Amino acid sequence: MDAATFKALYLPFHTKLYRIAFHLLENGDDAEDVVQETYVKLWEKRDELPLMQNPESFCVVMVKNRCMDVMRSKQYQSISFDPVKHERSSPETPLETLENRDSLELVEHLMRSLPAQQQLVMKLRHMDDCSLEEIEQITGLSAVNIRVLLSRARKSIRELFNAQYHHYERSLL
Repeated sequence: MDAATFKALYLPFHTKLYRIAFHLLENGDDAEDVVQETYVKLWEKRDELPLMQNPESFCVVMVKNRCMDVMRSKQYQSISFDPVKHERSSPETPLETLENRDSLELVEHLMRSLPAQQQLVMKLRHMDDCSLEEIEQITGLSAVNIRVLLSRARKSIRELFNAQYHHYERSLL
């Protein structure tokens, strides 16, 4: 793919990508950095881009994933501390923090036991925060099928989680 084709196909997404990054990061400079990094990665993969069925959705997912990486970074978490937001929420006790982390790890482990399509739609919906329309574009599945997969996946995880939790409770007694 040459530079002119790349610009014609991918630069029109800039405003949307920036809005998404800004919404997630709540910082204009960081949002612009994420969008810039996304365009660099896209340019590096320019030979593979013609294979993408939906370039816009692909770009959106790349930006969201990069935003999540930025938010997970320890450096970003220490810089973006907002004392006003922190005061409004009730502080977690160390025990609650540990329990929440353990519960999240268990859910992630249980997700890996799901069928591949259920894993994919759960990841896109709940980890990448994609809308149903975006998931449709990325996977090629219908909205009805996506809702069914999400419902079944959530039900399976809920049942497995409760079974694990009750097993853990019994082992403490």
